Amino acid sequence: MAERRRTTIYLNAKLYRALKLKAAITDRALSALVNEALAFCLTEDAIDSEAMRKRAKEPSRPFASILRDLKRDGVIG
Repeated sequence: MAERRRTTIYLNAKLYRALKLKAAITDRALSALVNEALAFCLTEDAIDSEAMRKRAKEPSRPFASILRDLKRDGVIG
């Protein structure tokens, strides 16, 4: 088992209630669910970071010009 650390976090009350309910329904510990969610989030960040690194040399286009083209093409109002 990986080394564990104890910490205190403050959660939104509604998120906490949802987390407690999910823990009860799945018969899992709150800490297991939080660890899983954090690992998922950080994995997504790592994937995004790698994609950005691979595309770093690609030319970029200002967001304003993309919006202008979308308006011109009638995609947005």
